[in-house]
Amino acid sequence: MILDKKHAMQQKLFRQFAETEFTKELQDELDNTGEFNWEMHKKMSKYGFMGVKIPKEYGGAGCDYLTYALLIEEFARQCSVLSIYANTSNSLGGGPLMLAGNEEQKKKYLPQLASGEKIIAFGLTEPGAGSDAGGTCTTAVFDPETEEYVLNGRKCFISAAPMADWTIVFAKTDLKAKGSKGISMFIVDMKLPGVSLGKHEEKMGIHGYPTSDVVLEDVRVGKDCLVGPLHKGFQYAMKTLDGGRLGMAAQAVGVAQSALDEAVKYAKERKQFGRRIADFQGVSFMIAEMAADVEAARQLVYHAAELKDKNMDATAACSIAKYFAAEAANRCAYKAVQIHGGYGYIREYKVERIYRDARICSIYEGTSQVQQMVIAASLLNK
Repeated sequence: MILDKKHAMQQKLFRQFAETEFTKELQDELDNTGEFNWEMHKKMSKYGFMGVKIPKEYGGAGCDYLTYALLIEEFARQCSVLSIYANTSNSLGGGPLMLAGNEEQKKKYLPQLASGEKIIAFGLTEPGAGSDAGGTCTTAVFDPETEEYVLNGRKCFISAAPMADWTIVFAKTDLKAKGSKGISMFIVDMKLPGVSLGKHEEKMGIHGYPTSDVVLEDVRVGKDCLVGPLHKGFQYAMKTLDGGRLGMAAQAVGVAQSALDEAVKYAKERKQFGRRIADFQGVSFMIAEMAADVEAARQLVYHAAELKDKNMDATAACSIAKYFAAEAANRCAYKAVQIHGGYGYIREYKVERIYRDARICSIYEGTSQVQQMVIAASLLNK
């Protein structure tokens, strides 16, 4: 795809912001401390990045999916962690509300997400229900006396939970239903009695975007906190993940491009045996393979975004983009470290962090194997 003038300009602006604001010092700070940077969050909010996909009537920019993909790609090219800062409200966090929220809920929550005033997390994964999200054990039992739902359960690996004001929680409301049936969505205020957090997870990469468990013990929420139809939450979880996979695919493209950028730069500078290592065929062929991976992944992402913008069925396209881009990011990160040799294993060099950050691309928001399942089903179950 060749970007039109509008999208090319947006891409340029996103890249300029990332290159100017996502300094090496900031990236190192995030990687070393693992703490959320509120100043950067506020700065992104000021420029409207938190509401890129949120409709204008709810305080967002109302941009299309291609703009969203360009934003995440360009931010991830500079720093994959900071790309997530701008992703959550536009994707998994705000997605269920945009898809299934009623007008009152949209007016109440979305403007605060778009402005960056509030942060929302997505609580689907559980200790015993990862890829098998239909195995949800968290329950929400209706109390007719108070007309409230009482939630009990534990969600794990919840990105942004330590900073979140709200979490979209998926819970079983029809306890007799089997599998993915009988699951509903609730928006839960993280300050409610009975809500607590597990310890901050010490992750391999993506430092600077804290992750923890969310524990629910007799947490009471009103009927106005039910998002979408009762017992129909699972289908909205899958629809939300559909768009989320597009964002993660774009992030993977940015990671892969960053690895390629670093590899090309180093190959031109490093000399061995009296000449640049870029002049050795073994190194130049690795760079060529990386370039092919990056461009193929990018085109798959843009194609999936275009399908979604045309309101066409993009489920398989999003999974194909997520699967290929995630694996490409890992291949490119591996080769970038290899080209750097021993220096690639040293934290002083950016490729060491790229290598660690790339690994999550083929795990979160649906593993590569889950994407293969979705892709195969789209072909074999027609």
